[in-house]
Amino acid sequence: MNDIRRTILWVVFGFSMVLLWDQWQVYNGHKATFFPSQAKPETTAAVAAGAAASSVPASSLPASSGGASAVPAPAAAVNPAAPPSGAPSAQTARERIVVSSDVLRLTFDTEGGSVVQAAMVRHADMNDKTRPFVLLDESRDRVYVAQSGLIAGAAGGPAFPTHKTVMNFSGERTLAAGANELVVRFESPEIGGVKLVKTYALKRGAYAVAVRHEVLNTGSAPVSPQVYLQLVRDGNKPTGESSFYSTFTGPAVYTEAKKYQKVEFSDIEKNKAEFEKLSSTGYVAMAQHYFTSAWLLADGIKREMFMRKVDTNLYSVGMIAPLDNIAPGTGKALEARLFAGPQEEKILESLAPGLELVKDYGWLTILAKPLYWLLDYLHSILRNWGWAIVALVVLLKAAFYWLNAKAYSSMAKMKAVNPRVMAMRERLKDKPQEMQQEMMKIYREEKVNPMGGCFPIMIQIPVFIALYWVLLSSVEMRNAPWTLWIHDLSSPDPYYILPLVMTATTMLQTWLNPTPPDPMQAKLMWFMPLAFSVMFFFFPAGLVLYWLTNNILSIAQQWFINKRLGVLGK
Repeated sequence: MNDIRRTILWVVFGFSMVLLWDQWQVYNGHKATFFPSQAKPETTAAVAAGAAASSVPASSLPASSGGASAVPAPAAAVNPAAPPSGAPSAQTARERIVVSSDVLRLTFDTEGGSVVQAAMVRHADMNDKTRPFVLLDESRDRVYVAQSGLIAGAAGGPAFPTHKTVMNFSGERTLAAGANELVVRFESPEIGGVKLVKTYALKRGAYAVAVRHEVLNTGSAPVSPQVYLQLVRDGNKPTGESSFYSTFTGPAVYTEAKKYQKVEFSDIEKNKAEFEKLSSTGYVAMAQHYFTSAWLLADGIKREMFMRKVDTNLYSVGMIAPLDNIAPGTGKALEARLFAGPQEEKILESLAPGLELVKDYGWLTILAKPLYWLLDYLHSILRNWGWAIVALVVLLKAAFYWLNAKAYSSMAKMKAVNPRVMAMRERLKDKPQEMQQEMMKIYREEKVNPMGGCFPIMIQIPVFIALYWVLLSSVEMRNAPWTLWIHDLSSPDPYYILPLVMTATTMLQTWLNPTPPDPMQAKLMWFMPLAFSVMFFFFPAGLVLYWLTNNILSIAQQWFINKRLGVLGK
């Protein structure tokens, strides 16, 4: 029974560690190895070297096939080799417009009034701390843009202004001191008897940009256009993403009926993407570690969600919303919001129902959300994320004190009877059946439960795995200092001091535990902590700090119990 207890204990601990990255990668469609190779970035066919940022291929544009809008062949919508019908002549040249607020620096392309770059002013790039982190981008090696435009409401309808239409820009480029809002405007030429005016309003301190699509019927017949809103992205992992803790990167859809639905790029590639397509609630998003982008519409507006492969290693997710009939000389408008920013739960919750789910805790969300709330509360008091982590682990250990005490008491009793068990095993080593019977007799006489140390620990494992994902997913840890040499809790310890101390505490814990009677298990008992400690050298410092604090508190409690029962050093 002692052998079984030790085996189960190590299996539980092993899986609680390995699954943190390896099996989670399998769940997210990634390669399930200890050191998965990072895919080399593919330069998409959509962005050629030196090209004047022609946005994405026209194949990314959704078109209608009659009835409910679908995403069929787009050839009738836009010809990528020529300007759209009715587009202005050469005197209206394409231009990149940079617009800045106190938190965002957005780059617009006058072709379509699309957002082709979004820099986070308050979040530094991990490789160059002097530069802001760039989320949306259109460059030689990256495509990640936000686009919108009009399509006909029925098959064979007229062409309207799209994200390929060159537009005229007006507005200020910098949020003025003391001002709370910056408004920029893109106006299309008349195409198909329709003029599209896009107005972006950037508010101070906000990552959500209000986007108004005003459609003016300048023709002589009624029109029924539809507004499409889409995010187009290559399928590469974010730069610098560690293979040790792979997080989800890809499109997601949220509706009130089916809630959060994330889809792998590989499923889009294979036409196996499953998500709710028709709704009057919800949003579409592109999620990645720490940051996300999303198109948001108010509840009650009919919308059709779509996902599709656009080009080689290029994918889109979006919504189509009808504007119904617009009489000649009149207009209609659709209000939307474009979010591009960090996954801060309070901000996301305030913008749209379910938007906070892009910060994906997986199946442990029910535990992770209250843990994050408590961590955030502790930070509001301590004003340091590192000390907030320490305080949170202390509170959790206090909450589980009696469970741990029961487990450690059981281990201490096992340690106390261990010399007697070892002597018995040596005496009966050639009689396994009699040895097992004698071992059970010893446990009954000493009132020892071999499984007593396992179950209390197993109960706590989901809580600590949930805390792991809270720390891994929280953008607040990014570039957050703790003390002394730890200047970024989301990056590995530059001097490996925390991982080395973590390894030492793990070995001390092993010494405090009862030694398995079986020699092979005894060796394994020392080898496994060392093997698991290796990955902590690559983990973010905040995660190592959390495990180290947990280890130190566990050692203190176990030491006290062992000393009280007189088995310390046995």
